[in-house]
Amino acid sequence: MSLNHEKMTSIEKRVAMTLSAIFASRMLGLFMVLPVFAVYAEELDGFTPTLAGLAIGIYGLTQAMFQIPLGMLSDNIGRKPVIIGGLLIFGIGSVVAALADSITGVIVGRALQGAGAIASAVMALAADLTREEHRIKVMASIGMSIGLSFALALIFGPMLHGWFGVEGIFWITALLAVAGITVAKFWVPTPVITRFHRDAEVEVSWLRQAITDPQLLRLDAGIFILHFILVSQFVVMPGILIDQLGIALELHWHLYLPVLFFSVLAMVPFIILAEKKRKIKQVLIGAIMIISVSQLGLPLLSGSIVGVVIMLWLFFSAFNLLEASMPSLVAKMAPAAHKGTAMGAYSTTQFLGVFFGGLTGGALSENFGIAGVASFNVLLLMIWAGIAITMKRPHFYTSYLMKVGEVSEQQAEEIIRGLSILPGVMDVTVIAEDGVAYLKLEKEHVDMDEVHRFAAVEDEELLNL
Repeated sequence: MSLNHEKMTSIEKRVAMTLSAIFASRMLGLFMVLPVFAVYAEELDGFTPTLAGLAIGIYGLTQAMFQIPLGMLSDNIGRKPVIIGGLLIFGIGSVVAALADSITGVIVGRALQGAGAIASAVMALAADLTREEHRIKVMASIGMSIGLSFALALIFGPMLHGWFGVEGIFWITALLAVAGITVAKFWVPTPVITRFHRDAEVEVSWLRQAITDPQLLRLDAGIFILHFILVSQFVVMPGILIDQLGIALELHWHLYLPVLFFSVLAMVPFIILAEKKRKIKQVLIGAIMIISVSQLGLPLLSGSIVGVVIMLWLFFSAFNLLEASMPSLVAKMAPAAHKGTAMGAYSTTQFLGVFFGGLTGGALSENFGIAGVASFNVLLLMIWAGIAITMKRPHFYTSYLMKVGEVSEQQAEEIIRGLSILPGVMDVTVIAEDGVAYLKLEKEHVDMDEVHRFAAVEDEELLNL
């Protein structure tokens, strides 16, 4: 029997589609200014490259500050009110940035955009509305929507700038917030019961372990550095394309589109090598070195369009590979029952990387130019490579959730003992109060019929349709 022995229901498919759309529209709005803002900022009162970098990255700081607290708030007042409220704050921030004529005003607007941090609430709502065996599919759908929104932003940002300017991009972002509110209000199903889900939410009592575990901390540091470099690079990239290559800002998408397309093609074989051939650590270290090459080459080849295209292709090939594979590493390293907390810490450090990348990239650009930004990025990458080399080889287990129904602590212990002796079951945690078993399985060796003997069969109406 396969791990997902039943198909997703139409409601679960709708949940995946609508929540992915909400998430993608918000991230699209945040990302679209990334490839154009450094040039636009020069027209604003009070401009300095440092403040421009701060304006680009400030949303990461407020996102990191509020995403866990707002997720916890959604446990108490409901998911939809937090999601709709967060989108409203995001929309207000977009309007503030659109109306601003100073760099300070844009910084305030971007900070408000980040403060509408709905990631944790969206993930929790997805968990409320899906069965345990299909939850990973819905989470993966939301994750892929983020990657797609970033790719589209690099294309639409310069294109929309040519038509409406950056102010127009902020107004479009406000409209995306309204669209997200509409989808959340009318098309996302409402759960009858809101539960805490350890696989999708942050468990405060385990947060300290998540941020001090040596293996998880290596991944947190890695995602911090990766997004630091991403944002710091876009502090200087528009200037390279305009000043050194003579490409008008509204035409930058002509370059990004083929680079992104071929970078996705380039990463696919390495994803297969990492997961199927179980070479994920080697692939991770190799990708770090490729980004290092791109950072070294960018200032040296900044006067050559062919050189810049090759360096960007190397960067995005490795970036996309790391962005896709590192969450899988978090899931492999974290205990099955605490994956949500591990992912919460991971995403928080990711957004902190965005903030410090913008701020530091702007300051380095102002004082040391492109070479200063690239040199600092290479230093961070060498630190990351050293951290990654010392990482333990991950186990290639499949995380699986199974409902066991209402059980006592004694019954939970009996279920753990019974499951633990089955071939292919590598780790089991049963939370009696949740009625859920969290497992890590060797899917090549596990008999799911045997595993499901321990599950209570319940026909339970979870959704208010």
